[in-house]
Amino acid sequence: MQTKQFKIEGTPRDEAALDAAAALLRAGKLVVIPTETVYGLAANALDPAAAAAIYTAKGRPCDNPLIVHIASLDELPPLVKAVPDALYRLADRFWPGPMTVILEKSDLVPSATTGGLDTVAVRMPAHPAARALIRRAGVPLAAPSANLSGSPSPTCARHCIDDLDGRVDAIVDGGPCEVGLESTVLTLCEQPPQILRPGAVTLEMARQVLADIELGPGVFERLPDGVRAASPGMKYKHYAPKARVILVHAARGPFANFLASRKGRFGALCLAGDEQALSCPCIVYGAQDDAASQAHGLFDALRQIDRAGLPLVYARVDGAGGVGQAVYNRLLRAAGFEELWV
Repeated sequence: MQTKQFKIEGTPRDEAALDAAAALLRAGKLVVIPTETVYGLAANALDPAAAAAIYTAKGRPCDNPLIVHIASLDELPPLVKAVPDALYRLADRFWPGPMTVILEKSDLVPSATTGGLDTVAVRMPAHPAARALIRRAGVPLAAPSANLSGSPSPTCARHCIDDLDGRVDAIVDGGPCEVGLESTVLTLCEQPPQILRPGAVTLEMARQVLADIELGPGVFERLPDGVRAASPGMKYKHYAPKARVILVHAARGPFANFLASRKGRFGALCLAGDEQALSCPCIVYGAQDDAASQAHGLFDALRQIDRAGLPLVYARVDGAGGVGQAVYNRLLRAAGFEELWV
């Protein structure tokens, strides 16, 4: 397959690029689109064959549900059995933006899109090009991250080209992603509501709208064998470089002392300033006590690990709250839950 490339540059030429990409989506093709979180691999969410093609292109397990993207709130009711008041309150605060909400699906949404579940995950992205494509395509778009399954999510078009060139019909380059981590996923199908995947909409922020919302049991723990994942990013090893990653819970000094005692070839995934005391190859993913910078830089840093050819990396965990929960969640899965406290 020859993959077309379109670039959104804030010029009149954007109109032609968006029209061409939307025509491919209407025809059931696969198009990588920019969002404020990470790049998504989009197709018509209401077309079972198009949804199945997403799984094939990514090498994604077929029971891992896709997120459906809409451009306006009036596109939601046909996709779900009911729209609870809680959804409207959340949408008023966080949409468009990096929040996905799980509701009971209507018969309009095929099971190929939801991984066989009776629920559907929906979000309204903030990126203007993403919403423009949805409107022009005239259909909601199923769009998981635009990477090979299990590898670090893409935060720029170059990452998507590296993973999916020749596997998809087109890539729309909308520049670097603002947030850098996937959306917060919360479910309104449980009582009390639960956050199943943390993101830029933090637990503290969500509680300002839904006071009783809780973190789900799979956020910082493995799901037990046989338990079906209700949200993307819960069940399988995700976001992982080819290298082995081990998380290290430590302050800067103890982290340096720990690495000084290690033998063999390895590197450090660390925070700005750590590298001054380390003698191994270092990849910085953000600043100390700045979870937003860590979120923005994490996935590119994970990709740098493989470009450096490192077989093993020790990653220092900051332990910050708020968005730091999302960073820790992604690192846990990149490490396959392998972590140490020193």
